[in-house]
Amino acid sequence: MVKLNVAITCGYLLYDLVLLARNWSTMGDSFFVCHHLAALYAYGYVLTRGVLPYFANFRLISELSTPFVNQRWFYEVLHYPRSDRLVVANGVAMTVVFFLVRIAVMPSYWASVFATFGTPAFERLGLGAQVAWIVSCVCLDILNTVWMYKIARGCYRVLAGSRKHKDKASNGDGGKHMNNHTD
Repeated sequence: MVKLNVAITCGYLLYDLVLLARNWSTMGDSFFVCHHLAALYAYGYVLTRGVLPYFANFRLISELSTPFVNQRWFYEVLHYPRSDRLVVANGVAMTVVFFLVRIAVMPSYWASVFATFGTPAFERLGLGAQVAWIVSCVCLDILNTVWMYKIARGCYRVLAGSRKHKDKASNGDGGKHMNNHTD
């Protein structure tokens, strides 16, 4: 089952890389390319050598945030305003899920990784698989941290902006006065 999960993911990543290359001017992002290549590098060992299935599936949990990220793209293409309730709800859900499945799991993931260091199983992997595993995960976690910062900052701006908009609307004066008095 693990190989099937990883194979489907690799197919998606390869297809997405082709889409990125063909539509670079509208979809291109070097972070996505780095993400896809790092994942393919590590998952290649899972598929060809059958190693690290637990860790591969653990990393695949992070893709639970992908539907929200993709939905955000659809809203942008359809020119929904960022203040639209659907866009805001999706953005908040994306922020929460992205944090839970990509950031909050890092300590437990790395605790599991460090627990394997020096074990006979770790030594049997060989240098190639060890490097693929550790380097790709470090790269992915750096990317996820950068993306989380950008997502959280964007979510904050949208929520703070919608509150300001609501405050102005609730004053009934278009935001000209800071209190209920007109003097």
